[in-house]
Amino acid sequence: MLSITADKIDSLFELIGTKQPLYLPVDNNTGKADFKKWEKGVKLSSNLKTVRSAKDFFFPKTEHMVSYTMKGKEITMEDPRKELEDFVVFGVRPCDAVGFTVIDNVYLHMNPVDSYYKNRRDHGTVITLACNEPAKTCFCSTYGIDASLDTDKNGSKGDVSCWLADGKYFFEANTDKGTKFVEAAKSALADADAAAVTAAKKDIKDKTEKLPFAHLDLSKFQGKDMLKIFNSKIWDKVSEACLGCGTCTYVCPTCMCFDVRDFDTGTEKGIRQIRCWDSCMYNDFTQMAAENPRHTQKERSRQRFMHKLMYYPMAHEGLFSCVGCGRCLESCPVNMNIVKVIKAVQETDDIGGDK
Repeated sequence: MLSITADKIDSLFELIGTKQPLYLPVDNNTGKADFKKWEKGVKLSSNLKTVRSAKDFFFPKTEHMVSYTMKGKEITMEDPRKELEDFVVFGVRPCDAVGFTVIDNVYLHMNPVDSYYKNRRDHGTVITLACNEPAKTCFCSTYGIDASLDTDKNGSKGDVSCWLADGKYFFEANTDKGTKFVEAAKSALADADAAAVTAAKKDIKDKTEKLPFAHLDLSKFQGKDMLKIFNSKIWDKVSEACLGCGTCTYVCPTCMCFDVRDFDTGTEKGIRQIRCWDSCMYNDFTQMAAENPRHTQKERSRQRFMHKLMYYPMAHEGLFSCVGCGRCLESCPVNMNIVKVIKAVQETDDIGGDK
């Protein structure tokens, strides 16, 4: 295992950031953290979470997909994509790293592969950072995610695992890209004993066990109970306060829905086709030429939570499409969130399941 003292971490960032783009959590003017490209003077945030996850680097909020011009019946297409340079994202939390696995299953492991997403994944190196002080809104352990990075369930360790312990940052490569990063950083790192990391892992696990939502009961979220949950009376109560603002989907590290729109530039550049994030909480999300199959906020709320807790895990060997990051708990303006849904399902009598 390799390490660098915490007071020297900026020298490591400079070593990497002068060779390739490096992004890390940085405090914004509100005191919260956002990912920002490293440059001299940029300081690593001590906040646990960024406002939005590192998903943005691989599935950006808006993306130019294609341009085309038309002259009579002749259409000329232009692919705006260029070969990306390698880049590094430092400080990704274990829950967000598992979020990549959730998206990978859809964009990389199904046909057709999303080549825009794949291009970024191929070039990005993810360095995960263990959570020394998990928040009360965190519940990653409900899904078996290890905030201490002791285990690597569903890719939580990323390409490189990092721990802050005993005044040092410790690094351990997990993939070929991770090994490449460690080799590039080796001149700033020193060999280190892993005893401090072992102690830090235990401390993180102890703290995680004491969190209020550490072990939510998911026993009713099984395939055999899908229709019972779908038809349950809980959705009337769960959805009545929802504003349909979409905040929960925009801060979620696993939401991957998008819309595609064409814009006439009014110039010789012709038409630009853009894809942008969309939200199942919007009333026009499933609007088609003839009809919208979800007329009410109840139906839209149900779709969101059923997908996270039922549809996705049924299709992907039990992997939930929620990673317990807690952002929706912290961001919803009316305090409606997935924890309340899980509890409501477990407490209702009209759904079976084994407790």
